[in-house]
Amino acid sequence: MERIYKILPKYAFLPIITSLLLNSVTYFGSRIFTTNLKHHDFSIFLDKQIPFVPFMITVYILAYVVWIIGFVVIGRESKEVCYQVFTGEQIAKICCLLAFIIVPSTIIRPEITGNGIFEQLTKLIYSMDSPDNLLPSIHCLENWICFRGAMKCKKVGKGYKTFMFVAAILVFASTLMVKQHVVLDVIAGIAVVELGLFMSKKFNLGRIYYIIENRFNFSKQ
Repeated sequence: MERIYKILPKYAFLPIITSLLLNSVTYFGSRIFTTNLKHHDFSIFLDKQIPFVPFMITVYILAYVVWIIGFVVIGRESKEVCYQVFTGEQIAKICCLLAFIIVPSTIIRPEITGNGIFEQLTKLIYSMDSPDNLLPSIHCLENWICFRGAMKCKKVGKGYKTFMFVAAILVFASTLMVKQHVVLDVIAGIAVVELGLFMSKKFNLGRIYYIIENRFNFSKQ
């Protein structure tokens, strides 16, 4: 465990695990309420102008790697940054949960006819991921929180922060080009992150982790 703690401090485990659990509750749990409800397609004229580009599925998949890196970097920065950013992320995720239940969303995916590797990867993602729970986009949410969190980190340089910004933009594009999301999903994903970070800082909501830490005598790292 000591090797793990050298990578990620003990204090960062609870916020990150909470975010992961909340992600499952938001994405899968919401379907308990929405399976039989009408789902809305929020595509606009601009979405019809965006081409279907199977190659971008690679960017879509690599986003998961970016999240791991981003979460670790935020967790390593400091308790203050870690608690504030992850609390903001969790508020954003709760906003997603409410949106998924109140206004269930869907998308019309294209028929994939090619047999290339990128087409096959896209078919695999389609088979694993139902075309619902789209607004706001969790995929975009996570990449934007990694970038916004990076901007609060002093232990990383401009190169890393630029990388996280470029990665976020590429992921936004990938969600649109592989027809997993529409433009409004992306915008909403960014918006809930900004709302979550604002509320977390404004009301010092990250203090809940300090309270839990003191209550259960968690590590003071």
